[in-house]
Amino acid sequence: MGFLKNLLALVGLVAVVVALGGYAKYGSKIAALDEQAIPTYIDMFEKVLDTGDAAKGMVLKWKVNDDVENADVVESINALAEEYNMRVTGDTKMFTMEDAKGTEVKFVENLSMCSLSIAKKFLAHSHEFGGFMPCRIMLIELANGERWLYSMDLSLAIHGGHPLSEEMLKLASHVQKAMTEIPARAAEGDF
Repeated sequence: MGFLKNLLALVGLVAVVVALGGYAKYGSKIAALDEQAIPTYIDMFEKVLDTGDAAKGMVLKWKVNDDVENADVVESINALAEEYNMRVTGDTKMFTMEDAKGTEVKFVENLSMCSLSIAKKFLAHSHEFGGFMPCRIMLIELANGERWLYSMDLSLAIHGGHPLSEEMLKLASHVQKAMTEIPARAAEGDF
């Protein structure tokens, strides 16, 4: 019993030392992050752990209603982009595979969009934001008839680092809202 007690005390001491060392090394850096950074990273990491797929932790998806044709989805995205002050900068049919089977991808169309005034401000803030531009919505049709819209989850771009200024946060939130609501509405055939 005494041995077990001493072993547990040693394990506890090691845990405290590791925690203090981690805090000493990273505490001030973590404290400087956006207050939503850690929960946002944890949410992403939980999705990765649940699925084993890193991409599933970084994207959002919406099932397209069966009664909405692909052309209507694209037309809806184009119309809604204007409503959210986003400019469609590209529309590319990536491929069609007529002999696809089951859950194989049969058709892919990628629409790119951007708010040019917001893009300029974010590129002035950090050139690396260019990696997120232009925003994209991808329409994927599977051979079994299921269709999905995919877009990047912008939460990490917004909350993953130091807090954005009030103006930048407002602009980023506008883009995030657009890139969440446009595909959600287009999946239902909303114009």
